[in-house]
Amino acid sequence: MAKKKRGRRPALANYPIAELQREMERRAAQVGDMVRERDGLLARLEELDAVIEVFGGTSARAKPGRGPGRPARKTAGGRGKAGRTRPRNEMSLAEALCRLLKNKTMGVTEITSAVQKAGYKTNAENFRTIVNQTLIKDARFKKVSRGQYTAA
Repeated sequence: MAKKKRGRRPALANYPIAELQREMERRAAQVGDMVRERDGLLARLEELDAVIEVFGGTSARAKPGRGPGRPARKTAGGRGKAGRTRPRNEMSLAEALCRLLKNKTMGVTEITSAVQKAGYKTNAENFRTIVNQTLIKDARFKKVSRGQYTAA
């Protein structure tokens, strides 16, 4: 069984089409008058802006262009956090691992501590993960068994 629609019919549906057409024509005829009135008001507004500028004021009308943008970050010298200094190494991690693993097979945790003892500097909290990613993605390393790598 079909569901009954509730509520009233739209207000325009209650008017005959001829009456709606007359109303549309009446409103369309007013457009020209409204455009002329708007142009006159804009001209008057420009005159007032010119007078305001003569007396040293600025127009309250919005000028086209960009907004102010977001504020700059605080610098290390201010109250903001000091930036971390990234340690500089003589060679990349991949090169250091390649030298370490030449003719050796080691586990990732073992490799991580050995490369740091060999002088590789890092501030990473997850350095083991970084070493693991390097071993996986670099073709210079070969996986011998689960968690065991050697230089290829």
